[in-house]
Amino acid sequence: MASEGDPGQPLPAELEQWVLAAFEVGGPLSRADAHYAPREPQLNMSRAVARAIAERETLVVEAGTGVGKTFAYLVPALLSGGRALISTATKSLQDQLFLRDLPRLINALQMPLRSALLKGRGSYLCLHRMKYARHSAELPDRRSVFLLARVEQWAQATVSGDLSEMDGLDERSPLIPLISSTRDNCLGTECPDYRACHVVKARREALEADVVVVNHHLFFADLSLRDSGVAELLPTVDLAVFDEAHQLPEAGLQFLGTMLGTGQLIDFSRDLLAQGLAQARGLQDWQAVAAAVERAARELRLACAGGMKELRGLIKLRWQERAEQPGFSAALDQVAGAVRLAEAALATVAPTAPDFVRLHERAGQLRDLAAHFASSAEPGAVRWIDLGTHQARLVESPLDIRKAMQEQLNGPPKAWIFTSATLGDDERLRWFTEPAGLDDAKVLRVGSPFDYANHARLYVPRGFPKPSDPSHGPSVAIMAARCARALGGRTFVLTTTLRALQTIGEALRSEFELDAEPIQVLIQGAAPKRLLLQQFLEEPRSVLVGSASFWEGIDVPGDALQCVLIDKLPFPPPNDPLVEARVQKLESEGRNAFAEFFIAEAAIALKQGGGRLIRSEADRGLLVVCDPRMAGMNYGRRLRAALPPMTQVANEGEALDWLRRLAAEREGGDDWAEGDPPF
Repeated sequence: MASEGDPGQPLPAELEQWVLAAFEVGGPLSRADAHYAPREPQLNMSRAVARAIAERETLVVEAGTGVGKTFAYLVPALLSGGRALISTATKSLQDQLFLRDLPRLINALQMPLRSALLKGRGSYLCLHRMKYARHSAELPDRRSVFLLARVEQWAQATVSGDLSEMDGLDERSPLIPLISSTRDNCLGTECPDYRACHVVKARREALEADVVVVNHHLFFADLSLRDSGVAELLPTVDLAVFDEAHQLPEAGLQFLGTMLGTGQLIDFSRDLLAQGLAQARGLQDWQAVAAAVERAARELRLACAGGMKELRGLIKLRWQERAEQPGFSAALDQVAGAVRLAEAALATVAPTAPDFVRLHERAGQLRDLAAHFASSAEPGAVRWIDLGTHQARLVESPLDIRKAMQEQLNGPPKAWIFTSATLGDDERLRWFTEPAGLDDAKVLRVGSPFDYANHARLYVPRGFPKPSDPSHGPSVAIMAARCARALGGRTFVLTTTLRALQTIGEALRSEFELDAEPIQVLIQGAAPKRLLLQQFLEEPRSVLVGSASFWEGIDVPGDALQCVLIDKLPFPPPNDPLVEARVQKLESEGRNAFAEFFIAEAAIALKQGGGRLIRSEADRGLLVVCDPRMAGMNYGRRLRAALPPMTQVANEGEALDWLRRLAAEREGGDDWAEGDPPF
């Protein structure tokens, strides 16, 4: 039975009953998995999602670790019979959802549904660019020549053209930009390989599917550029779900603003040279034209660096720090002049080939961007410079995604679901809902089913050096060494800065050097993230020291990880340009920026980092926060409350005794869960 106004839409009570039947013992999920057991928090979330779908409402759900939120939203989404768009944070999570979770659930529910996976165009092989890559002088090394031969062989067999399917092709390979397309260099319907285009095929399949899986970057890229196919898809769906929604605001800001990067300029010069030599050799001095653009890109990066020699990772610089220097303006003028020369050269050959038409358009866009950043910023926007080891990017961005999301929410009626394990530290989840423009959304907080009180301990050392004390880093290393020795390794140290990462990592190595049975120290940056985790799992007597990328998205269930140390409270850096702009906005509204922004941000990051510890129902462990402010300051109570309800220990002796107990239980051969139940 459906509602009168919408014959295809089930009534709220009706869909809720279908959901209850799916999750009950003896139901389809139970029949599909012998180990299935109902979980009350999962059922509560799924019922709320069912009501939101049936009534086309907006719902924000914070669901603790172990709730099983993926199936909590997928079951009502599939049973509703409507079209669904599911967006998650990363391409790897996309693959997991599409290749594992959706097929298992569709099979369990025995529903004849079509699902599709849609990624950004840079994830797919471009047949046209692959052909030019073979004749290009741009292949950086012999390994790329060998890889290209393998890609050409794989291209004859692949159906999807998804580059992640190809073994041995790292997503950071310098070959990928040469064999994939961007919005800038895609020829569209003018491309000779348009009929066989993998991007076009993926978008066509998405428009025909019942469930489409995308990622947050793709969603926002389309809102700003209309380039991914999501803009066509969104008005046709009945439901949009954003999993790992806490990453949505950051993903949005990358695409809702304006950006000019030296990488863009280098890519343009490379494509200009390749196409010029391939299709119009001798008609222009392509070497000189491309070299001028590349030289301008290098000068712009040097002007952004402003004499800085060594860089570790990516740093944000205030716009005023560089923009007011004469060298910066001169570098922008040089960029504008170089792309104008390229634009003029391309105009002479544009009628001869679609590639030159597109290159001519790109030159004009780069010229406009140079002019944009040479003038004042848009009202209400903030500017900064992202500076890396090899590139620099000029960025102008809104302060949040509020306006963009409200425009979508005011579009054709549909249900909107936003969910994550960490969305705020108050009942209204304002950390997420306010900047996302979801003030009127229904909010639900569903706690974890895990027994944190019995399985986890929290230790905040009161007499510890303050983070501003030079002895803080070495003291964290000493504390980590004591914990790792008591436990026999199996420890993560999460740092808030790359500088602390090196200090603590090196001090830990010194601590273990003289041990009879040394414990291995793995430091972020020494190897790719995946390899470091593999080494950590293969050698239990290990301590892994990691910064930002290890605070979330890392899943190590069981006894492989039983201790997590956090070096200090993860407050956002006050000199970050975006942070400064947000603080100024709050203060201009008469609000308390420290309480409403800094503490809220720290609470979210603390929940993410601490969430690495307990990943399954039988996990046990210790969380140590090496920052006495969490014990002594008034706001420490709020930060402790943001964490799961772990039992707090009073001193280091109790903390180490807990770890020794865990080690003894492990040696005694207790059974340990390997992960959450499948559903």
